[in-house]
Amino acid sequence: RNTLTGLQGLSPAVIEASRGVGMTRGQRLWLVELPLATPIIIAGIRTAAVVSVGIATLCAFIGAGGLGDFIYRGLALRNKGLILLGAIPAAILALIVDGTIAASEWSIRVRTNPNESSWRARFKPVATFLPLLVILLGLLTNLWNPLARGDDRPVIRIASKDFSEQYIVGEMFAQLIEDRLKLTVERKFNMGGSMICHEALINGAVSMYPEYTGTALTTILKERSIASPAKSYALVSREYKKQFDVVWLPPFSLNNTWTLTVRRDVAEKRNWKTISDMAKKSSTLTAGFIPEFMERQDGYLGLQKTYGLNFKSVVDINSGLMYEAVKKGEVDVICGYGTDGRIPAYDLVILKDDKLFFPAYNLAPVVRQNVLERHPGIREALAPLCGRLDDATMQRLNFEVDEKKRSPAKVAREFLLEQGLLLTAE
Repeated sequence: RNTLTGLQGLSPAVIEASRGVGMTRGQRLWLVELPLATPIIIAGIRTAAVVSVGIATLCAFIGAGGLGDFIYRGLALRNKGLILLGAIPAAILALIVDGTIAASEWSIRVRTNPNESSWRARFKPVATFLPLLVILLGLLTNLWNPLARGDDRPVIRIASKDFSEQYIVGEMFAQLIEDRLKLTVERKFNMGGSMICHEALINGAVSMYPEYTGTALTTILKERSIASPAKSYALVSREYKKQFDVVWLPPFSLNNTWTLTVRRDVAEKRNWKTISDMAKKSSTLTAGFIPEFMERQDGYLGLQKTYGLNFKSVVDINSGLMYEAVKKGEVDVICGYGTDGRIPAYDLVILKDDKLFFPAYNLAPVVRQNVLERHPGIREALAPLCGRLDDATMQRLNFEVDEKKRSPAKVAREFLLEQGLLLTAE
């Protein structure tokens, strides 16, 4: 666009003069028109480059890493420090890219104008080298990116979804494996929703991650909801092994089911105890749901059909912000997590699923079969968690991260030490 604008904006007198001295059309383009339009062309390139740096932070939403990881995690945890940790370096990187292109422009001006000052002439090699350096760094980053490699290295790559419980449990997996098996662990946390983590697992980009039986049953396998936790686990365990060559280790006691959550004072005032009670007034309510819940059959799509929900409006909301939004009355109902510590802390109440729509969401490690064959000790290393992680415990741990802004790694380590599960505790 800037190239076209620059060429169209040239003075007709200059074009006429170039014709007058006998230049061909090609000579006019390369010797007159493009050099004169260069400042506008490069201005467009600089703008596009800076915008691209900003857009690149969105890679975090598909688990590709980068500075967006800090921004995304900061939004989820409402941690301004993490947001700035990603945003400030991204802004600095944009300035570096912009300055590099500007330096290249100076190099062109030195070459085409012998009257330019000598310091610019000396800067020419640097200006030419900087873009090549940026490209080289990009290539090296890609080569060292574990997601670009296969599953052949003796490294356990543990992924997680994009909320606190997953960070905490993922850290427990990592710390237990490091402590008991002395293996190198790479943490690929905050990869996004269920489908991204699942695709990364079956493609070998990660070795394992914590998953919920209800999610696997309805979202991955597209099966009908099963009320029995044992039957649900048996089905997903069998089908994952058959279809994906992935092993489900024994599940934990915690059941992090989806919920519809409202303020306690509102529920008491309107005498809401069940989802059916609330559904009668849904046409007057505003719901705040996370994007994944909006698109899942075991989420809003199926819930709407089962209960006949017809909200006045439904807004997409970040999982880290939805509890505060319902607490402040910005929305009337949210899709809470059953083990989230903010539900009791914010004096919210879970509406009973009286039609038994939601399946059991017991958490368990899912591991690639070939990883488990190479490192069979993983099964034994994670086994002690089975009897120790229940709903109440997980609510307490989630609250430490979500409300007290503590590091998931520290919260996980304290729990493992408290339970005596680390063999080499410092």
